[in-house]
Amino acid sequence: MKCKICRRPAAIEIRRHHAVFCRDHFFEHMTRQVERTIHDYRMIEPGDRLLLGVSGGKDSLALWDLLTDLGYPVDGVYIELGIGGERGYSSESRQLAEQYAKNRDLHLRVVDLATEYGYTIPEAAAETGRVACSVCGLSKRYVLNRIAHDGGYDVLVMGHNLDDEAAMLMSNTLTWNVDYIGRQRAVLPSTDQGLVKKVKPLLRIAERETAAYCVLKGIDYEVEECPMVGGNTGIRVKQWLNEMESQRPGTKQQFLFGFLDRVSDQFASAHQEQVELQECDNCAQPTTSDRCAFCRLQVRMADSE
Repeated sequence: MKCKICRRPAAIEIRRHHAVFCRDHFFEHMTRQVERTIHDYRMIEPGDRLLLGVSGGKDSLALWDLLTDLGYPVDGVYIELGIGGERGYSSESRQLAEQYAKNRDLHLRVVDLATEYGYTIPEAAAETGRVACSVCGLSKRYVLNRIAHDGGYDVLVMGHNLDDEAAMLMSNTLTWNVDYIGRQRAVLPSTDQGLVKKVKPLLRIAERETAAYCVLKGIDYEVEECPMVGGNTGIRVKQWLNEMESQRPGTKQQFLFGFLDRVSDQFASAHQEQVELQECDNCAQPTTSDRCAFCRLQVRMADSE
């Protein structure tokens, strides 16, 4: 196959775009997709301070690279989850994130859950009996927003890609979880109660494309899946969507953007009418009850020692 633009040997085929690109034109394509998403959804304003949630995986590192090349000054924050012990999954991911930041002279803050909050994800999952992904998601959402808010950042940038968002929408639609559907947007605006604006510039990029981008750019990333995702519903939904996508390229994009551009505002409005935020009586972060779920988790972990 040859690049559709310059006719040089192809590096990647993107079937939903009916396109084949060489290395350089693939990089241009990735840049255009991110620029378009930022522009269409008004994600970033001039002068905004940006904080990116960095996992050490392909999506967050590819996004950090793309935003930096586009001229956005972006700081990163890595959350040490304590998965896999001293030389396990979290440790390897952290090293890759730190190495990328060093290579590009970027600022990365590391937050260690065990040191700063008194628990690791495996410990919390075992103590609460909750699925590890649930405890992890709760912890990440709290810590990322807390760091962004306390650090004076205007925008919290997340590396959620097309596959992630389509699978999340499918999962929540199958169960008609209207609360979660109401919160699924390209941009979650800031609130007076302390939620920092959250954006997802990779909405038009599939995960195989961020992987290809990192490989072609020479960016080392954590290849292995988190060892605690076994049985995760999202993994199964991604597999179902992949089967549909293989039969009809563009299915994921049509499904996600049909929702975002046509009906997401209706779900968001209904959700906002039902939810009233207030300050947590312990940490002052936004919550729907007197004490936020994260602080309740911390208390339970402390009581278990």
